[in-house]
Amino acid sequence: MADTTVLAQFQTADGEKTGPPLSLPANVTAEQLTVLINKFLETDEPRPYSFYIDEHEVVRSIQTDIIDAAGKSTEDTLVIVYQPQAFFKVRAVTRCSSSLTGHTEAVLSASFSPDGSQLASGSGDTTVRIWDLSTETPRVTCKGHRNWVLCIGWSPNGRVLASGSMDNTVRLWDPETGRELGMLGGHRKWITALSWEPQHLNASCNRLASSSKDGTVRVWDTTLRRCVLTLSGHTAAVTCVKWGGDGRIYTGSQDKSIKIWNSDGTLHKTLSGHAHWVNTLAFSTDFALRTGAFDHTGKEPSSTDGAQRRAQERYTEASSRGVRLVSGSDDFTMHLWDLSVSSKPIARMTGHQKVVNHVSFSPDGRLIASASFDNSVKLWDGHTGKFIASLRGHVAAVYQVCWSADSRMMLSASKDSTLKIWDLRTKKLKLELPGHADEVFTVDWSPGGDRVVSGGKDRVLKIWKP
Repeated sequence: MADTTVLAQFQTADGEKTGPPLSLPANVTAEQLTVLINKFLETDEPRPYSFYIDEHEVVRSIQTDIIDAAGKSTEDTLVIVYQPQAFFKVRAVTRCSSSLTGHTEAVLSASFSPDGSQLASGSGDTTVRIWDLSTETPRVTCKGHRNWVLCIGWSPNGRVLASGSMDNTVRLWDPETGRELGMLGGHRKWITALSWEPQHLNASCNRLASSSKDGTVRVWDTTLRRCVLTLSGHTAAVTCVKWGGDGRIYTGSQDKSIKIWNSDGTLHKTLSGHAHWVNTLAFSTDFALRTGAFDHTGKEPSSTDGAQRRAQERYTEASSRGVRLVSGSDDFTMHLWDLSVSSKPIARMTGHQKVVNHVSFSPDGRLIASASFDNSVKLWDGHTGKFIASLRGHVAAVYQVCWSADSRMMLSASKDSTLKIWDLRTKKLKLELPGHADEVFTVDWSPGGDRVVSGGKDRVLKIWKP
């Protein structure tokens, strides 16, 4: 067996060949492949890679994982697709380090700031709270909304927090003091989602889009505290809004369509195909857009221009593999779009038996996770939309998913009161995190990977650590 050789060809995820075809021993390991590919790419600093042959990962060796386990023939040239891994490894969170009380109604949203140093939550009690992560205690309570706080969003530089409410307003807060910086009024119904203009497009981080049940999206100048654009065209509630890295604004609606708007407010195109409400949108570049200038090293950019440059570098790297958009719908399906190629979806992803509530790309863009009311989470190929696995274990609707920064783990939050951590290498349950007394509505993994926050109907925010 040791003498068996295979003919192999390295290839990028986009199909570009790297180096000549090679004759390799079948028992070549993932570590040896990493040395080889770093040599071919002449990298200054060797970096870790993952290797896939027909979507099967080489974890131990080609012999063990591909020939023995997956039954691949050694007669054919094996195409080895390589992908860079994160430089750092995130450890699974295993214990609840704090249960933060204070909200007097359900916690509806919770989110870490782009650099992971701050945590905010929005609640049915009309308040936004900011928590001190070094002591895991409440820092400030932001009061002003007159109805449930449905969504929150950090500005890309982490200096302003926006909140959207059932009271039809968006409010801006100083996270250091909790002081209200402004109230943005104009929507005629409640706010469904918020999205800031990415940092690489706007160094001053002062433009925010809000979507509403009233069927419009408004773009606000948060410095001047006024509406600069109203995007009208949807014929029903707008459920989600995403400010893309290309500068365009993407909206999903209960009119079954997705609309793409130019930065001047004109309609660029309408994407159709779903047979029911569009509930959720995600980009393959979301992690880079969320974290902007901040990365795993924790180094603070020294200037606004430096931060914008760093955000641009990170976005350019994330989008170099091509940008995908995925939509999830009440029609039980998802659509995957590559808008550089076509206005038609490149894949229609079917398999869920009920509504698709949330979709999310892994930080490396390689996988998509979908959460559904059918109690399952499903995994899909982020490039092709091909189905990979069903992750079963929840006994009620799954509301939300989030990823570890290294793309090796994914976490799901459910109506069944539990969080579950899934190992993406084995596609199996890694850990269950019980502890909430009721439905878990919101979950977030900090961009640095060191902690998770969850919140829900029991009014408690829980912080989870390794």
